[in-house]
Amino acid sequence: MATLNSMASHKSSALVKPIIKSQKFSHLSPILLCAGLLFKANPSPLKLRTRNKRSWVIQSVTEDKELTPVESRNSNEAKNPLFPNGSNILEAFSSSSERGGDGGGGDDDDDKLSGRVINASIVLGFGTVAVSKLLTVDHDYWHGWTLFEVLRYAPEHNWIAYEQALKANPVLAKMAISGIVYSIGDWIAQCYEGKPLFDFDRTRMFRSGLVGFTLHGSLSHYYYQFCESLFPFEDWWVVPAKVIFDQTFWSAVWNSIYYVVLGLLRFESSANIYRELKATFWPMLTAGWKLWPFAHVITYGVIPLEQRLLWVDCVELIWVTILSTYSNEKSEARISEAMQEADSSSSSHPPEV
Repeated sequence: MATLNSMASHKSSALVKPIIKSQKFSHLSPILLCAGLLFKANPSPLKLRTRNKRSWVIQSVTEDKELTPVESRNSNEAKNPLFPNGSNILEAFSSSSERGGDGGGGDDDDDKLSGRVINASIVLGFGTVAVSKLLTVDHDYWHGWTLFEVLRYAPEHNWIAYEQALKANPVLAKMAISGIVYSIGDWIAQCYEGKPLFDFDRTRMFRSGLVGFTLHGSLSHYYYQFCESLFPFEDWWVVPAKVIFDQTFWSAVWNSIYYVVLGLLRFESSANIYRELKATFWPMLTAGWKLWPFAHVITYGVIPLEQRLLWVDCVELIWVTILSTYSNEKSEARISEAMQEADSSSSSHPPEV
């Protein structure tokens, strides 16, 4: 009998202990807690009920506190956006101005993209027209021709067409060649300066091409005729004399015309044009001596009179790149110096309030 009592007491204590220990975990439900309290030594049901109600109320209040969101200072500021010091108004104004600045940057990107699309359309359009004209020079005689025959006779027949144009209207043909060469030369100069291929300045390229079309082609036509009449001899010294005359008199005249006309097309003042011409005259003249004497030995010694401008224009692709780079570097440097002087003067003389 004593053994049975000891076993019963041992079993009841083993059952009560885990239930009593479970009171330490507040996440268990109040029903399990009440069931565990029934095994305690205190048999009073009223006390048990009161104690269970108290623990259940405490747990529910604790859980409510944990689930209730804490209102931070930011939420109070959101409810009350205006303060006496007006700080929120200033923050809103600064954020709106930043958004406006971002919008302006987007507009600049759109302008650049549209400019590149226009430049690419111009280049591809003119390139397509030029290539199609060169390849279809014999389109009236293509009946039965193979592609090999078309490509074989295209260079020869294009040269014949060019000679016919020179005979029909030599000045206009040379003006067209010079205009194309000066436009391409300025484009090469802009790419050499670091600009992307289709991000060139269309206005600048148009100015250079206009100078080449209106002045270089026509003036060069009459200059080469004048040079032939000035040295109407067949001696060995004629070619060196023509090269020296070209690289002194004609180079000085043409470089001056080029810089003056470009300055007028940029709507610059006469003082700025004169200052720029004075600064670049001698460096450009001496720079030409590194290129043109070797080219003009072929010009005056080998090339016939009517084809000289075409040869010179091929070399001009390199020379126009140098000319355009010099001219625009001086113009941009002068503009930057003027801006720096304006900034320094405005900083030294602040506006009066």
